[in-house]
Amino acid sequence: MENCCCHRTKERSEEELRSLMNRLSRIEGQVRGIKGMLEKDAWCPDILVQVAAVTAALNAFNRELLSSHIKTCVIEDIRGGKDETVDELVQTLQKLMK
Repeated sequence: MENCCCHRTKERSEEELRSLMNRLSRIEGQVRGIKGMLEKDAWCPDILVQVAAVTAALNAFNRELLSSHIKTCVIEDIRGGKDETVDELVQTLQKLMK
């Protein structure tokens, strides 16, 4: 079980890593863009729209990562008899929904 999350690390496929890193790079660029808008005294509603876009992008990142976590770590742990993983997943979901 090399993908087991019980050690608090996870080996990701090249495809998964590339996808997540690309998402984060785009988000990073969006945040830099917002900073530039502030520096150029952009209109508040324009900045707020861009912040909403970053929030949506971060939510998409979370959905992708959560989906992978459930399909690998959670399933492997449950099959291995580690039912406490469900409690951990519920706690994680509660944090994401704040």
